Order: sequence, then structure tokens, then C-alpha cells
Amino acid sequence: MNKKIIILFSIIGLLSVASLISAQVTIPNPLRYNNFGQLLLEGIIPAVAGLVGAISVIMIIVAGILYLTSAGSPTKMETAKKALIYAIAGIVITLMAGAIVATIKFALGAP
Repeated sequence: MNKKIIILFSIIGLLSVASLISAQVTIPNPLRYNNFGQLLLEGIIPAVAGLVGAISVIMIIVAGILYLTSAGSPTKMETAKKALIYAIAGIVITLMAGAIVATIKFALGAP
């Protein structure tokens, strides 16, 4: 029982001294963003837009291959046309994402 009390007081004493010492330490920000809004507007959204753009370009290539290998089958040609339309829509959304982010930053007054 006495050992438990001594250990408890030792831990409390070490923690109280550690809090005094750690108050003097400053940790630099490893990110270049200062808040979550800045991280979202300048980091995450452009990264996702770039990924969607790259996938859209790949899907245009896949749609072309589907169209070439359809061998005149109307259902396969229709599938290739839908894939092409969705890929073009993805590229349009990607291009609009940059404008949307710039508009939101302007509206919020962000640098």
C-alpha cells in the first residue's frame, strides 16, 4: 500500500514539473496552412480536382478503346459514348473547381 502511494505522488510530482518545463517549448507549424479553411481551399480541393482531371483523361482513352473495339455493336457503342460524356463532364468539373475555389477565397477575403 505504501509503495502505491509513493508511486502515485512521484507521478503527480513529475507531471507537475513537466508541465512547467513544457510551457517554454514552442513547436513550429510543420504545415504551410494556418487553419482548416486554408487547408481545404488551398490543399485538399486542388489535389482532388487534379486527381479527378487525371482520371477523366484516362477515361477518355478507355472510352476511345471501347468505341474502337465495339465492332459495330450498338450497345457497346452506346456504353463508349456514355463513358466519353462522363469523362468530358469530369474535365469540365475539374476546370470549374479552380474557379469555384478562387470565388470562395475572394468572397471570404482570403489571400
